[in-house]
Amino acid sequence: MNAPADNLELVLKLRLAVARYGEMDGAAWWNTVGILGRNGRSVFSRGFPATHAMAQARVACAVAGARCAAVFAPPHCWTLWTLPADLEDALNRQWPRWCRAVEAWTPFFADLAPRNNGDLLRHLRELGLVDDATVSAAALLRRSAEGKAVALPGSGGATRSNLMLLAAGFAKGEKQRLAVPYLRSDS
Repeated sequence: MNAPADNLELVLKLRLAVARYGEMDGAAWWNTVGILGRNGRSVFSRGFPATHAMAQARVACAVAGARCAAVFAPPHCWTLWTLPADLEDALNRQWPRWCRAVEAWTPFFADLAPRNNGDLLRHLRELGLVDDATVSAAALLRRSAEGKAVALPGSGGATRSNLMLLAAGFAKGEKQRLAVPYLRSDS
């Protein structure tokens, strides 16, 4: 798969929005406090003066991904944190380019910092990361009986609409009660 750069950027932004929302000073789904907020900026800018935002992003995504995998890691399924290998490889290849152009990310990180409570779908919408169709589709999603997962309908690949719905599905979680959205893979 040759992922378009705008899809790669969308994946990173979706991951960051969910990661920020799930921090301990927000939904309390994983054990970071303000990594993507002002506290994280203050701490990381000391060690990474030029690329602190991307260092914050790496840590936040790693912690959120690990926590989601610990709560629910279905085989042969995609989550926001475990996408098809070719897409994950493309994200890893893109990372150094984003680090070299980190100033382009400054407005997004500034807008993201206060978005740790309230309505996740509203935050995703205001950040321009999901559309009305995604919000409507997310309203139809349901948590599993044990409350740890949110199945997306059908199966599929890492399409733009599926990526947006994987992020929007986190809105089915509650404070301190993470529910991991997933989609069965086609393969």
